[in-house]
Amino acid sequence: PTLVRPANHKGHIKNRTFLSDFCLFTSLFTSLFNALSCALKVLSFSICLSIQQLSGRREKKLMGVINIQGSPSFSIHRSEAANQRKSRPLKKPFCSFRKSTTRVYCVQASSPAVDESKNTTIMGDSFIRPHLRQLSAYQPILPFEVLSAQLGRKPEDIVKLDANENPYGPPPEVFEALGNLKFPYVYPDPQSRILRDALALDSGLESEYILVGCGADELIDLIMRCVLDPGEKIIDCPPTFSMYAFDAAVNDAGVIRVPRNADFTLNVDRIAEVVELEKPKCIFLTSPNNPDGSTIREDDLLKILDMPILVVLDEAYIEFSGVESRMKWVKKYENLIVLRTFSKRAGLAGLRVGYGAFPLSLIEYMWRAKQPYNVSVAGEVAALAALSNGKYLEDVRDALVRERERLFGLLKEVPFLNPYPSQSNFILCEVTCGMDAKKLKEDLAKMGVMIRHYNSKELQGFVRVSAGKPEHTDALMDCLKQFY
Repeated sequence: PTLVRPANHKGHIKNRTFLSDFCLFTSLFTSLFNALSCALKVLSFSICLSIQQLSGRREKKLMGVINIQGSPSFSIHRSEAANQRKSRPLKKPFCSFRKSTTRVYCVQASSPAVDESKNTTIMGDSFIRPHLRQLSAYQPILPFEVLSAQLGRKPEDIVKLDANENPYGPPPEVFEALGNLKFPYVYPDPQSRILRDALALDSGLESEYILVGCGADELIDLIMRCVLDPGEKIIDCPPTFSMYAFDAAVNDAGVIRVPRNADFTLNVDRIAEVVELEKPKCIFLTSPNNPDGSTIREDDLLKILDMPILVVLDEAYIEFSGVESRMKWVKKYENLIVLRTFSKRAGLAGLRVGYGAFPLSLIEYMWRAKQPYNVSVAGEVAALAALSNGKYLEDVRDALVRERERLFGLLKEVPFLNPYPSQSNFILCEVTCGMDAKKLKEDLAKMGVMIRHYNSKELQGFVRVSAGKPEHTDALMDCLKQFY
């Protein structure tokens, strides 16, 4: 490129009167013959120095043209006032100042001079991919520490029923294993071999079909990165887990919404129409569905599996449903992926461990694309310890199912709530009788009880309540009674 630094620093040279002309030429030609391109490169450098008289005294100003050219093709430009026009080619760099006319001839490359009148400030967000500039951030649930500060209450005084967490926590073996962690300074096994072997025993599916991730959320994003090209589409069936639409937006994919029926069942006929007309790449289904807790009927799932689309079945809450996992189905259906998690079942939401079952034809590419050390040493040790105490996991599951049923019965007695039957560890409630759902959530928070409120179109006027311990249910009901 050619850098021209004019006297007035504004991208052009104004007419001036000079007392004398002085021009210094320095030309250096170096010819380099490259073995590959045999191209001649010439470096030319010329500096012009003029002495100008301003306000009755002499003042030196440095003017010149620096020309670094990687090609032997030169052209000469004539600058007079602010106008330049192209002239005949020259073989040597040339620069001349003529008295009173301020006529400048300078050799330059084919690229134009830098226009310093333009603002060349680079902003950091100019590097961001355009589709991400329109992305709305995911709205997560606040943790205990933040809630404690906001509400002015100790964490132990907050009843947290807004994130479907397991209030019983993991088995005692997990705390013991974490306390005896030997090699936290060594990178984890990138293939999580020991954990995958344990999951194979737990699920009855061979370990080569299983991939472990930093929570099921990581696997959702990994699937999209491996499957979707920018602009390709997924099917989302709201109301459902919002991470599917969020990750699609992150990966520059389109989202085709096929809303569920009034009873939250899938609109299979509409899904079939969309698959035929829009040719989406994959569909994300949750069973039990979050936020209503309904499971997918087997005949509906089989109909969708017969369609030319990749089916990602999220079974984060399957343990609470009494329905057997479909993990083994991946050996039969090449277009099925099943996701599971330790967050709900084992109380390890804070350690982020999830896993998925993939057909062998798909899992090869997931292995290639995943981050090598995605599951931490602590997460893997905790998951292994949790699986070692299956009885504890079953007892906690049974306790949460019992409390869910008790909670459902009590919520039915609240005059402004209409709870929906659930096969998960939460209950969705429609807020009726003119009660505002958002205000109900805010008022309960002031009392130290947290529930989930939604802003989406499908869930306006709804709240979701997680099943907790019996004392959590009692605290919630005591607060609700203050409204009627």
